[in-house]
Amino acid sequence: MDTSSTRLPDPAALAATVASLQSRARTELAELVAFKSVADEAQFPKSECEGAANWVAGALRAEGFEDVALLDTPDGTQSVYGCLPGPAGAPTVLLYAHYDVQPTLDEAAWISPPFELTERDGRWYGRGAADCKGGVIMHLTALRALKANGGVPVNVKVIVEGSEEQGTGGLQQYAEAHPELLAADAIVIGDAGNFRLGLPTVTATLRGMTLVRVQVDTIEGNLHSGMFGGAAPDALAALIRALDSLRAEDGSTTVDGLTADERWTGLQYPEEDFRQDARVLDGVELIGSGTVADRLWARPAVTVLGIDCPPVVGATPSVQASARALISLRVPPGQDAAEATKLLMSHLEAHVPWNARVTTEQIGEGQPFQADTGSPAYASMAAAMRVAYPGEEMQTAGMGGSIPLCNTLSTLYPDTEILLIGLSEPEAQIHAVNESVSPQELERLSLTEALFLTNYAESKR
Repeated sequence: MDTSSTRLPDPAALAATVASLQSRARTELAELVAFKSVADEAQFPKSECEGAANWVAGALRAEGFEDVALLDTPDGTQSVYGCLPGPAGAPTVLLYAHYDVQPTLDEAAWISPPFELTERDGRWYGRGAADCKGGVIMHLTALRALKANGGVPVNVKVIVEGSEEQGTGGLQQYAEAHPELLAADAIVIGDAGNFRLGLPTVTATLRGMTLVRVQVDTIEGNLHSGMFGGAAPDALAALIRALDSLRAEDGSTTVDGLTADERWTGLQYPEEDFRQDARVLDGVELIGSGTVADRLWARPAVTVLGIDCPPVVGATPSVQASARALISLRVPPGQDAAEATKLLMSHLEAHVPWNARVTTEQIGEGQPFQADTGSPAYASMAAAMRVAYPGEEMQTAGMGGSIPLCNTLSTLYPDTEILLIGLSEPEAQIHAVNESVSPQELERLSLTEALFLTNYAESKR
């Protein structure tokens, strides 16, 4: 393989270049965070997502990427694609991130405006700063550092998704219809994070997820609770009974027929550390059994995401005729998300009391993922992290969240090595109010990625 047109960069020079790019990284992250790119037109206009997509496309073109395109995916959103040719015969690496973000929840609870990048206590705050607009900036910074130190030693493809947080599967469907587009020798998913700030980590497993909407109906319309309460079946009460059946007394997930006793044998998560990271109130018990790692990475976990029922303010003395809920079930590697969905729906239908009418509907689904940590790309990443994080060795951990695209990519390209890194360490508080990113972590991971691309190119010579 001829890669002689690109000289190997000096790691110290790469590190110095990455450091010099941090001011630009902050400026660009601020520009990207300013887009209210929640992929839900009921919450924010579609133009916000379109603005973010065009920003990413413009950044790729400015770096010399070819075939830059806004891909119209089947779910009505846009993913941004581009390719940067490397030396003849060099391997191809796909870099992934997403520009869409979670809703801001209670904006009044944000210390600073969620769509205005704000520096405070050594961190940069803003929605998407870590998840995953920071991942876009990480990729750009790594590539710029390499270009300034002899050139990018691999062929690079970049794909930046526009609906990852919504779980609507647009990019997965597009990739399945265009299987040649994202083909690569290795894929770096920049949407994970270090287990602890400053501890270099690759994510080896992801839980899958299913979303199910359940509705319970009991009477034709609401009734006066004084005249009919006590005999008329209350749909909200029936729904609460069904939802309660999804947990054992200790809070463990209990879906009829679903295995929930697997063990995690890798990196452990001390309970006191978890309590602090999760900001559990003093005296409140954790739920479930087994180690924290078992509960987060090896076992299913059900969460009631929302309930449609009257709010307390303005409530009337009525027996409710109808109620519904949205339920998330995280599915660990080794279990099939489609089968878990069937079991969850059957469980709900069986546990609604009083012969109430119940309907269930699947809203979304993603399969769990497990990487091959023995692949050559992992050796290249371990060597990169050893330099970027002096005195630390690469750790492998699980992640309780889901990235459905990983399974699509592993199915389409079974020989491709997939690695997950990113900026979402515990202090980042992704998906919550006051999300933030550590600029030091952004710098170290940008250097990590630049070193990885260099190491990986060498491993393929």
